[in-house]
Amino acid sequence: MNLIIDIGNTRTKLAFFQKNTLIEKANFDTLTLDALSAKVRGQNIEGVIMSVSGQDTEGVDTWLSDNFYFIKLNHETPLPIKNQYETPQTLGKDRLAAAVAAHYLFPNTTSLVIDGGTALTYNMSDKGSFLGGNIAPGLVMRLKALHHFTAKLPLVARNNEGFDAQNMIGRNTEQAILNGVQLGILAEIEGIVARFSRHYDALQVIITGGDGVFLKDNLNINNIIYEPNLVLIGLNQILNHNLH
Repeated sequence: MNLIIDIGNTRTKLAFFQKNTLIEKANFDTLTLDALSAKVRGQNIEGVIMSVSGQDTEGVDTWLSDNFYFIKLNHETPLPIKNQYETPQTLGKDRLAAAVAAHYLFPNTTSLVIDGGTALTYNMSDKGSFLGGNIAPGLVMRLKALHHFTAKLPLVARNNEGFDAQNMIGRNTEQAILNGVQLGILAEIEGIVARFSRHYDALQVIITGGDGVFLKDNLNINNIIYEPNLVLIGLNQILNHNLH
């Protein structure tokens, strides 16, 4: 059994894989050593990989390294793909893991992973190589920015479930903000995919991240795949690569 730990900016995801199959996953606001030890008790753990973008994990690191074959993902970790990013030490670990997963799922394809999280990232993989990508503000970040950098615009919560992409004109300030941000991010993604598609034939677009369902349901893009566990799948593939 493989244990995958992904500590992001706002939450921690923990997952168990049997070889390549996701068996169980759980989310935590903060991963404590007590919660982790309780979760792994009785499990036959072959190896552990942890990706950290957020909170301090020093105590967890020590416990994992003392008890298991343990990898804390960094730019020097051996990978099953070639990383062509010019500054690998600055590359977000979630972006790297997503690129590994894209290669695993579509090994002979040019893939564009779009991760709708705190940041909106675009990550291009081509037949076993991570080429790079782009970073833009995420949906919630855009809503917060409109409130923070203006005197009178309110802070509006996203409305992914009730969003109607056909209702293009905001009739009040809240709706105008939601439309501006949500229609804007959809138009941005569609435009970027169109640009990439002019240069790469048969481009496979993969959507993931916290806003992934909203993007999947509202983007007008052909050949789109939604995979909510993409980063976990990629981390598991990196661990498998180092275990065997």
